[in-house]
Amino acid sequence: MATPAPIGHDELDDVVAHLRLSIPASELHGSLCGLLASNGRPGRRSVLGALHLQAGSDSVSEHDQDALDQLARQSEHELADPELGFEPLLPADDRPLPERADALVDWCRGFLSGFGLGGPDAHGRLSDEGREILSDLGAIASSSLDFGSEEEDEDALIEVHEFVRMGAMLLFTECHIPHPSSSGTLH
Repeated sequence: MATPAPIGHDELDDVVAHLRLSIPASELHGSLCGLLASNGRPGRRSVLGALHLQAGSDSVSEHDQDALDQLARQSEHELADPELGFEPLLPADDRPLPERADALVDWCRGFLSGFGLGGPDAHGRLSDEGREILSDLGAIASSSLDFGSEEEDEDALIEVHEFVRMGAMLLFTECHIPHPSSSGTLH
């Protein structure tokens, strides 16, 4: 059986439109990645159920459910990738800068929401650096962006994107390191 092509932003945007979700595609991916980073998993629940999202349509088609399930597997695999291949799902580079910047803000908002679903244990596992990254993601999520020089703004967006990308992987790694109290070793 051939491996399905990775889900991209446009494909996820189509699923969001079909389901009439109240959040954009980038925020949905951020929420899923935040949940996965906090050591949460959809498990037997649907991705939407795990994220506490309700479809605006009457039912979720098998095609859309399969796409969301594939996205969950793909995202977890990418977050754990030792080659650091994870990428937040955002509009393509040929889209207007304000659209891409807003999508990155949405992604961070979603990530924080999903990470929060992991509960207090996830936050307790974080190093000082991890807590600082989480705080910085919060600052990005609450940003209102102003644009000036196209070239400078593009460079700034690339820099913030890279911070978000690496930060998400670091948070995933920290929350997936076995907790010392659960090692089974008696002292």
